[in-house]
Parts: sequence; structure tokens; C-alpha cells
Amino acid sequence: MKLENKIALITGASRGIGRGIAEVFSEEGADVAVNYLASAQAAEEVAAYVRSQGRRAITVKADVARRNEVEAMMDRVWTELGPIDILVNNAGIETIIPFLEITDEQWTRLVDTNLRGPWLCSQVYCRRAVAERRKGVILHIGSVQAAKVLPGRTHYAPTKLGLEALTRNMSVEMMPYGIRVNCLHPGLIETDMTAWVMKNPEILPTVLAQISMGRAGNIREMGRAALFFCCDDSSYITGQSLHAEGGWIGK
Repeated sequence: MKLENKIALITGASRGIGRGIAEVFSEEGADVAVNYLASAQAAEEVAAYVRSQGRRAITVKADVARRNEVEAMMDRVWTELGPIDILVNNAGIETIIPFLEITDEQWTRLVDTNLRGPWLCSQVYCRRAVAERRKGVILHIGSVQAAKVLPGRTHYAPTKLGLEALTRNMSVEMMPYGIRVNCLHPGLIETDMTAWVMKNPEILPTVLAQISMGRAGNIREMGRAALFFCCDDSSYITGQSLHAEGGWIGK
């Protein structure tokens, strides 16, 4: 029970990697606030799993790129569950668009969610944590594409590499207040976001051949990696970025 009696807010937790993190955290003793934007039903399914582990859970709809919604989300979690110990900035979107075809709207929407969102959620959280607690843990969820070039991601990859700089700089400013900040970069993980790869017999073998382990990861593996950064096992680690990608970068 590495997170016994901790309270975690996980953005984008209704599916994919966020869901895996929520499941593992609840199994390790955490109460979980499940943030979502589109599917209340999916978020409630995750919350139901958390409760099945004997932990408390709430679902909170909020767009992580809008300050008023983020502030309302933090207020609600603080009120209904208690002071937040762990913030996982997982919410993100990915689109594949050739560089010359990216529109202003497509760029802004993706950057707002993937980079502004983690910054905004972290700032709102840290302001409250500094005033009331002077301790906490933040984990940003990035992507292997912070280090690996894939076609059509010239708008997506910079947001994930940007999380590394955000992590380093935040960690320096927040450590005097007892708040650790780290970043986890998943590789190819089996989720609905990667289903178009996993179900394509022409694409999948080529991708897997580039990964040393020869397989995709799963959301539970990412949950356990996130657990390491958010529990006391990593109490002397801050400002770091870890790639959990099965050896995709090095091969």
C-alpha cells in the first residue's frame, strides 16, 4: 500500500494510460479524482473500480486548458476528498497532420491541451499546496515522441518535449515548498489512441520491429511506472524525465 490514504487527481483518467494509473493507485491505497472531458460514463467506470478497491472516488469534468474549470476542479476535489497529495497531468490529445497542412486552430488546440494544460493544472495546484500544505507530488505524462521523430507530429512532439523543460524548471522552483515534479514518457501503449496501429497488420510489425522488447506496453505497466514517481520510493528524485518505451529509442 505505497499510497495509503493519499489523494490523487489524475487528468484524462477516463481511458487509456490515465485509467491504468487510476487503477494501480487505488490498489495501492489512494483515493482518486477522475478527471474527464468527453465521457462521463467511462469516467464513472473508472471511479467504480477505485471504489471496488475500498477507496473513495469522484469524477470531475473539466477542460484542463481553461483556468476557471481547473480552479473549480481543484476546489471540488479539495472539498469532497481532501487536500490533494498527487497531481498526474495525463490529459492529452494526438493528431497526425503533415507539417505544411497544420492550421492555426489545430496547433492551438493541441498545444493548449498538451502543454498549457499541465502548466495550468500545476500552477493552480501549487498555489494552493504552497499556501496550505508545503508538500506534494506532480507527474507529467509525456511521450516517446519527445525523443523520437514520427511523421505528422510536428505540432505534437514539441508539446511533449516541452514537458521536460516544464518539469525541470518547476522542480527547481517548487522543491523549496516540498513539491516534487517529474515526467514519464510512454512509448507504444495499447489504448484506444493507438488502436489504429495495433489493429493494422501492415503497420504494426514494422513498428514492433523497432522496439527492443518487440511488443507494445499496457496501461498497467504505465500505472506502475507512475506509482514509482508518486510514492516514497522516489523521495530523492525530482526534475527527471523517464522513457518507458520498451527500447524504442535505442534500437
